Amino acid sequence: MTMTAFPPPSLIPPRAVLSAEAFEVFADLPENHDKILELIAGEVYEVPSNAYSSMIASRMSGEIYIFLKNNPLGFITGEAGGYRVATDRYAPDVAYVSFARQKEPDRRGYNSIAPDLAVEIEDPVTPQSAQRLASKLSRYNTTNTTVWVIYPETRTVQVHAPHQEVKTLAVGDTLDGGEAFPGFTLAVKDIFPPQ
Repeated sequence: MTMTAFPPPSLIPPRAVLSAEAFEVFADLPENHDKILELIAGEVYEVPSNAYSSMIASRMSGEIYIFLKNNPLGFITGEAGGYRVATDRYAPDVAYVSFARQKEPDRRGYNSIAPDLAVEIEDPVTPQSAQRLASKLSRYNTTNTTVWVIYPETRTVQVHAPHQEVKTLAVGDTLDGGEAFPGFTLAVKDIFPPQ
């Protein structure tokens, strides 16, 4: 097997364009093992994190886990579980894959298939983060992944389901799993801590 030559990590500028193969080699370097990295449209990004977004992700993971414990339809992963989404590599805050598509997640690297459902928490929202999200949503769409984008600042959820209009839900609404996650429902107000 021949390895694709690429610059050492210290020489890769923050917005260097990498192939998926070169990115996976880069992400697997020892100095990157503690980082959560994404490849978005050929550019490498370290996934930003904050405690508030992590709390929201944990609430979503908990709700999905409880549902799956009673309805063993598939598995979930957290932000450290990366996925191959077309030629990109993403680390959604929460992701679900049905057992019908994959019995268990891959044990090394980015999971070989895209999730059925991805949860992306957008906080804070900046022009740059909005641009990255738009690119990710476009790629998720090509793999028929449903995406729930949670906006803690406005306490809303956008539902991006393949071949459907985008729906925006507020705290008085109910989120449902649709075709990607059948049977799951959650009051949007329960995603966020009480004000």
